Amino acid sequence: MSIRTPPTLLQLAGESLLRDQASAIAALEHLPAELFPPLFLLAYQSRHHQECLKAMAQAWPYPVLPLGGLMHRPPFKVLKAVLDGLDVLLAQEVRPRRWKLRVLDLRDLGTNFWRMWSGDSTQKHSPMGPVAVHCSSPNMEHPLAPLEVFLDLNFNERDRDELFMYVIQWAQQREGLLHLCCKTLRIAEVPFQRVRKVLDAVQLDCIQEVQMLRLQHLRELDMESPCFLRGRLDQMLRCLQTPLEKLAIMLCRRLTHSDLTHLCQSPNLRQLKSLRLYCASFTDFHPEPLRALLEAVAPTLQELGLDNCAMVDSQVEAILPVLSRCHQLSSFSISENRLSVATVEKLLRHTAGLPSLEHELYPAPLECYTTQGTVNQDRLALIRAELTGILRELGQPRTFQLATKHGGHSEFYDVAFS
Repeated sequence: MSIRTPPTLLQLAGESLLRDQASAIAALEHLPAELFPPLFLLAYQSRHHQECLKAMAQAWPYPVLPLGGLMHRPPFKVLKAVLDGLDVLLAQEVRPRRWKLRVLDLRDLGTNFWRMWSGDSTQKHSPMGPVAVHCSSPNMEHPLAPLEVFLDLNFNERDRDELFMYVIQWAQQREGLLHLCCKTLRIAEVPFQRVRKVLDAVQLDCIQEVQMLRLQHLRELDMESPCFLRGRLDQMLRCLQTPLEKLAIMLCRRLTHSDLTHLCQSPNLRQLKSLRLYCASFTDFHPEPLRALLEAVAPTLQELGLDNCAMVDSQVEAILPVLSRCHQLSSFSISENRLSVATVEKLLRHTAGLPSLEHELYPAPLECYTTQGTVNQDRLALIRAELTGILRELGQPRTFQLATKHGGHSEFYDVAFS
């Protein structure tokens, strides 16, 4: 027969106080700071004192409320009560003298803070221990600075999506009053479209760690919104456990030179069949990382897209030799780049020996455009005839397209020799 540990006097006093929520709320103004955590724990564990939780969130006497330590499987109504309490404070132009809260931490960082207040004698940490993690934050330097909300995103727990979206939408509606900060992003065995639906709603400028587990086919990464992989592409690549077959990085103007270097060095990209980079900005990039990447995947590459990458003649010329060795290539697109007719001609000559190439899309050369950026149809006709002559000279039946772009839309023109 087990002997039940009797409640402490502190616990009995807290339970007595919570029986009358109105009295408990009124007492918060005079309650010593040391009594807030045990009272919060009692209200949290009972799940029937939302008004008290709301009031305690408003009056919390420490810079950090580590709610995540209690929320491995969070009761939704507890979270809502705390956020409702913060709403009251955020709406005030002059905040109460006792306002100390600077960080609402929803990350699961352990329960040491709460165990100490629940009577666990093995915990020797100071009640201010959790605060030290964030004390360097610039938001703590001014009492009217935005509240910081820390939330880790873990996409291998399907039951947490509702929590993520509720916090994200709450933060979006209070833009300027708080900063939603994601330090760690974990993705495992989920469709990336589902991940992106959440990430598109979050500013992930403070992300420090990206973990992607058991991913076999990473099909699309949106590098513009959100920009969570900028400068951290190496972290994602290290987490891949099997070689990729398809990699498409769309709207990736935020790619860094180091990101491209990591792409060409990753052993898990050596068997790529499809590589598509769209809307990148290679203007200031040395072509070597791209050339090295193509060199690594030349034996297996079947599809290559380099559309709208701000490429110029010199960058394209640097990849011509390796491009001619992509013998499995069946589709090649390099439209919406500023290339001269001479470079387009070189592309045709270097790809002429690729036996599987069926679909080709090139940009209409710069010589086709007027100084106002419109297409000169007479010049375009002459250049098409000139390129047809190149095909005839090469002596192989072949058809490709030139794409012009003006006013936000593209037009396509066939060039053929049979």
